[in-house]
Amino acid sequence: MAQTVVERRSIDVVPDEERHGTAFSQFTLWLGANLQITTVVTGALAVVLGGDVVWSLIGLLAGNLLGGAVMALHSAQGPRLGLPQMISSRAQFGVRGAVVPLVLVVVMYIGFFASGSVLAGQAVGKLTHLGPVPGILLFALVTAVVAAVGYRVVHALGRVASVVCALSFLYLGGRLLGRIDLGDVVAHQHHFSLPMFLLAMSLSASWQLAFGPYVADYSRYLPRTTSARATFGWTLGGTVLGAQWSMAFGVLVAATAGPAFLDDQVGYVVGLGGAGLVASCLYFVVALGKLTVNVLNTYGGFMSIVTGVSGFRGQRALSQRGRAAYIAAVMVAGTAVALAGRNSFLDSFADFLLFLLTFFTPWSAINLVDYYLISKERYDLPALSDPDGRYGGWRLGALAVYGIALAAQFPFLSTSFYTGPLVDPLGGADISWIVGLVVPAVLYYVVGTRRRATAPALPETSAAPVMSGASEGPAGSRHDERGPAAPAPLTPRGE
Repeated sequence: MAQTVVERRSIDVVPDEERHGTAFSQFTLWLGANLQITTVVTGALAVVLGGDVVWSLIGLLAGNLLGGAVMALHSAQGPRLGLPQMISSRAQFGVRGAVVPLVLVVVMYIGFFASGSVLAGQAVGKLTHLGPVPGILLFALVTAVVAAVGYRVVHALGRVASVVCALSFLYLGGRLLGRIDLGDVVAHQHHFSLPMFLLAMSLSASWQLAFGPYVADYSRYLPRTTSARATFGWTLGGTVLGAQWSMAFGVLVAATAGPAFLDDQVGYVVGLGGAGLVASCLYFVVALGKLTVNVLNTYGGFMSIVTGVSGFRGQRALSQRGRAAYIAAVMVAGTAVALAGRNSFLDSFADFLLFLLTFFTPWSAINLVDYYLISKERYDLPALSDPDGRYGGWRLGALAVYGIALAAQFPFLSTSFYTGPLVDPLGGADISWIVGLVVPAVLYYVVGTRRRATAPALPETSAAPVMSGASEGPAGSRHDERGPAAPAPLTPRGE
């Protein structure tokens, strides 16, 4: 069927005739999403907070690889299920119980929207000569418009940003290396500290894990036959390359610039490139990079709110007006936070990242254990919209595991506003994210295996991963033992 630029779907299953693209699209999207100023700041924090150059780079790479692998495993679910990421949480937490992690996800999106708008607002304000506050407002408006158009323009933006930002970072990297003696910087900042190494790992791992709740939103339109290995590999390659590249640049900038970078992150980075027309181009590049990732945050926030609401109101199609209203709500909330906190951005951003990690590592562990080890990549799609179906309204076992995992992390958590009692005995190292991966993975495997042993079996099929015998779900998706037919389009009822 003919495809339109403006996306029609929200949280319903993408039928086979609307699937398109290749797994390589995930590489360009996530490369572009990571080659941007906030990723630079994240890398710089590893040095600003006390780390050295060499071990910060190694710690950031380790965190990017570990967190990126978890994130890419979520991405591989998209073509298989044809669903947004957080819908699959209903298989673990229940149709209504999934609202618990969803609330935290929405807070994350608003926080990242705000932090991105602060930096992008500086760039837009300089570029337009309007100042930072009008810059933030203009940037937020453009973000909302692009998010409202949807999936196709998001990927197109990622392709453009991946090329433009990669060329810009090559240029800026060359300019930076021309100003410093790299050998001298490395020689004078080469001492290993376990707490600082783990901090660097935590910063980059949290950066990657924060993509987990929405990464499948951008792979769900890929054809069902797309290789899971290809989706995983291209996603991992794009996100690790982009993030490590940006973070390494941030480490070197922080190690050499000191207060000049801390006082004006965007201004310092642009100043590396020169003045006049070059500076204007670089301000545009900063705004473009932030636009790419902020659109992801806005789009993901919209999808998460709709997922949470539909768990209680029932699955229904969104009118274009309803879609715009949800996106506007995310934009307004994120912009308000950006305007309120723009003068203390760097001080609060590290704590925001690390605190988010506390909530999303258990969710990732539970989701991945259930999908890959317990459900074997097969879900009953209609039941994901039916609180009286296979997955129920509230799954107390999964919610209990999630709560236990959160509690288990707090003794090991180290932030400016809370430090757990086991941090000092470990030399100040924060290992809460490791606990947040291992504890829920083990507990949920036990709970999920027992639950599956007593649940009705899904019919066997070689044609498709998810089905429920002969049934029709609330979204109009018909299934039989030959595999799921393409879901019938929802009839808009308005919002």
